[in-house]
Order: sequence, then C-alpha cells, then structure tokens
Amino acid sequence: EVQLVESGGGLVQAGGSLTLSCAASGFTFDGYAISWFRQAPGKKREGISCISSSAFRTHYIESVRGRFTISRDNAKNTVYLQMNSLKPEDTAVYSCAARSVYYCSGYSSDYFRWGQGTQVTVSS
Repeated sequence: EVQLVESGGGLVQAGGSLTLSCAASGFTFDGYAISWFRQAPGKKREGISCISSSAFRTHYIESVRGRFTISRDNAKNTVYLQMNSLKPEDTAVYSCAARSVYYCSGYSSDYFRWGQGTQVTVSS
C-alpha cells in the first residue's frame, strides 16, 4: 500500500523551529518528486516547497524562502522540512504529497498520494 505519513508538527513560539518528516512506503520513493503543502483555516491549500527525486532541484514559495529547507534521504524513504524563524502566519496543517515523476510541480492535482497532515501552530 502506498503511504505517506507526516510527523513533527506541534506548537511553537514565533521565531522558533520545527522539523517535519514525511515517511513513505509502498512505492519506489527515489523516483518521485515530493512536495509540502499547507492549508491554514479559511484559506486555500498552497504548495510551499518541492524537492526532485534526486534532490538536484528544490523549490520554495517566496514567503518561506530562506526560512524553510527541504531535504530528502532516499535510503530512509523520508523527506524533511526544516522550518526556522517561524511566524504566526505559518500556522496551518502541513501535508506532504508524492508525484509519480522525478520533477516538481506546484499544482496539487499533479500529486497522486497525500499524507494525512500534521498541525503546526505558531504562537505570537
């Protein structure tokens, strides 16, 4: 069974850090691009970062560039999102998603498998 399981969310004060993990199983992980999306209450889901299958390319939206770092360990079938200098506006449910090709896309419809999400809450 193809699965993605996120972990690492929680409550943190503004300026703090969290590292999210996305553990994959049931598919050839190292052939797939992985993205992190987030959805805040009352807002549309947005793709915030993506990493290609080999980690050769990474992408970030402007609001997180320089604060968040995406990485992957294909030997562990895991993608990470290191989040530093967190702001209250980063509060959202964060989900990882897998795309069945090696390169990234910012469109959620291009992803075939999603995790259940993990809550990140940043207090001011």
